[in-house]
Amino acid sequence: MKALCWHGKRNVRVDSVPIPAVTEATDVVCKVTGLSVCGSDLHLYKKDIKELQNGDILGHEWMGIVDEVGPAVKKFKKGDRVVASFHIACGECKFCKDGLSSMCDMTNTSKVQENLYGQAFAGIFGYSHFTGGFAGGQAEYVRCPIADFNLLKVPDSLSDEKALYLSDIVPTSYHTVRCAEIGKGSSVAIWGLGPIGLLAAQWCRIKGARRIIGIDCVPERLTFAKQKFGCETIDFSKDSNVVDAILAKEVSGVDCAIDAAGFSYTKTFNHSMQRAIGLETDSPEALNEAIKAVRKFGTIAIVADYFATANGFLIGAVMEKGITLRGTGQSPVQQYWPELLAKVESGEFDPTIILTHRFALEELPQLYEAFDRKEYGILKSFVQTKFSSDPSKGMPVLSRFNSASFSGEE
Repeated sequence: MKALCWHGKRNVRVDSVPIPAVTEATDVVCKVTGLSVCGSDLHLYKKDIKELQNGDILGHEWMGIVDEVGPAVKKFKKGDRVVASFHIACGECKFCKDGLSSMCDMTNTSKVQENLYGQAFAGIFGYSHFTGGFAGGQAEYVRCPIADFNLLKVPDSLSDEKALYLSDIVPTSYHTVRCAEIGKGSSVAIWGLGPIGLLAAQWCRIKGARRIIGIDCVPERLTFAKQKFGCETIDFSKDSNVVDAILAKEVSGVDCAIDAAGFSYTKTFNHSMQRAIGLETDSPEALNEAIKAVRKFGTIAIVADYFATANGFLIGAVMEKGITLRGTGQSPVQQYWPELLAKVESGEFDPTIILTHRFALEELPQLYEAFDRKEYGILKSFVQTKFSSDPSKGMPVLSRFNSASFSGEE
């Protein structure tokens, strides 16, 4: 089969590899009908996360059709249309039984993570040996362990484009807004207007937020946030003092803040140099801005990836302002699936509002490069395989990087 494999820093290739097989009684093997590239995949692409091995298959957002079923699987049969949770959980440990499947005790044996964090969280498809070493979904076939717990059957009424994002960005953005305690009348600032930041803005509107301020430097993202969700925007490449710009709008500070920017967001030479020479793994600059811009006794939710340590973190202000600073962790997808499936199916929430492009599996290396460079206005992609259906009505048609017009299917 064809699969996107990691071969080093900024070196990913579509290789021919063996088709996976059922190896445990609770496994299924799926033909992949849709997948995507997530912003967090770029951390692997750039080797910000070190626990990678040559030939690892990447990708944690995928859906497909069940092709092979283990003898202990009860909920699925060959031919079922399914979407996978990006993380892999056992369904039996205390965290899983409490609805906190992303913190599963049983599916990630990484000692590196355990030593760094104290305990390991759940395994993740295609996200290095730091999260269990599972083969990912940027491929024509995927083996899904513990299928009865980690797959969701997709109703016929839901298009592939809408179903795919129930794997990650829909539950992750929803979980973030819940962790940020956003409700009717809240003011909120969102650092980072990638897919998670933009979908969080959509959830903020649904929740009744009074004011949404989006911070980014990519013109297409700023325009999109303003036009689609009514966000007030701050371009930090033009307005370097983000905190002052927010406080000019909300004098006492915003009620809630969401950090969807993360550890690689550096504005100053100081932190750029510290990261480059290994004095810190993560920059605290976006987070420090949020700490200053949120009101006293406000709430900050960190959904962006942070890996280890940061110098100059403004911990004093967290204590003295009484800020609730909450790491969201990975979203416990299975807890939210019933509610979010209903919201997407009814049209209350539309994940495809940020879907801008469709590509073929074979063009994944070019897509990684373009997405990393924030080129061509790519916000979110749907990547097809030889098993995919045609695009649904109103959805992007196939684009090709090597086409003269870089537009639709030729």
